[in-house]
Amino acid sequence: MPLIAIYNPVCGDRSAKDFFDTHVVPLLEQHKKSIDRLVATEYAGHAGELLFNFVRTARGEITVVLGSGDGTLHEIINYLSSAATMTIPGLKFVLVPCGTANALYVSLFPPVAEQDNIVYKLQSLQSYIDSSYAIPLTLAIATLSSLPQEKKHPQVTISSVVVSTALHASILHDSEALREEIPGIERFKVAAQQNITNWYSSYAKLLPTPGSGKVQIYDPVTKTFVNHPESHEIDPVIDIDGPFAYFLSTVNVDRLEPVFRITPLARTIPTVESTCELVMVRPLRDPSISADSTESRISFVPKLWTVMGAAYQDGAHIDLRYSPEGEITTIGDGPVVVEYIRCGGWEWLPDDLDEKAHLLCSDGAISHIEKGGWAVCSAVTPHDAGFTVYA
Repeated sequence: MPLIAIYNPVCGDRSAKDFFDTHVVPLLEQHKKSIDRLVATEYAGHAGELLFNFVRTARGEITVVLGSGDGTLHEIINYLSSAATMTIPGLKFVLVPCGTANALYVSLFPPVAEQDNIVYKLQSLQSYIDSSYAIPLTLAIATLSSLPQEKKHPQVTISSVVVSTALHASILHDSEALREEIPGIERFKVAAQQNITNWYSSYAKLLPTPGSGKVQIYDPVTKTFVNHPESHEIDPVIDIDGPFAYFLSTVNVDRLEPVFRITPLARTIPTVESTCELVMVRPLRDPSISADSTESRISFVPKLWTVMGAAYQDGAHIDLRYSPEGEITTIGDGPVVVEYIRCGGWEWLPDDLDEKAHLLCSDGAISHIEKGGWAVCSAVTPHDAGFTVYA
């Protein structure tokens, strides 16, 4: 079976080449796995080109050993999906985490304390060597549309990890300028500090899951998903008003960093459907806030930090509630701080006057929704010609 190894030499801490030379290639050779081509990427989007050209000439089931972060896999999926002039066969990926956060890898292989780092990074490769099962990836397809009079084709971007707007998209947008100065995940925290007082004016729709035909919401009392009270059989779509402080959905993952479990139920309550795990924070649900104002935004900052901090505590943010006075607590029956939704997709219609509400993050890549435009995100799991990962 054809085997190609691709690594991104400048991702993360720029150690991919050394790791492949020292560990990946020798382990493959030890188990008599012959690499048909070993290549380093040279520019953004190169990985997609390399793999596309390899697929055109290869025969049989193709395995890709990929040394990168989530961004390079995103580039590959989007390049193959948009540039294909032929049927792309199903591709099996062996992930070697060399990026900054490696959300897909750390979700498939949650870190264990005191685990040898080299052994940890070779787990997907070991699964391939052991001929383990490769799991299909669910894809989040985001379509950005303009007003009809603009006469523009919709822009499509495909994700295997995260699609977001609001704070997370702003963080990813602003953190790119910090990459050279702060190459590690600390740059995300710096960018978060720069955007923490922002609220995002938008209108959203939540779309039902294909199986239940309903939108589901997490209930902290029963610790399960239940049908959303506003998702009815006749009209299961839910309209959501902003402003939003946070709006983020994931597929395939329960965390975006090794201990940042932003959608923890993706792992603890898994689903067999193609769904988006969506978390959102709407500040006007806070009983102590009656209107959007500068003072309200400043007063909400500590509460949003509490939410983000709890996500680092094994996903504890999903059980937070407001007290009648607007304090954040884990007891009582007040409104939940984080609305945790399981849905088939969602729509985002940003206010024309709120520039940052027009940012959309797709696996770290930033897109801009045009004024008057909107974005629709849907979850699908291709099986015949999709992407699978050794886990």
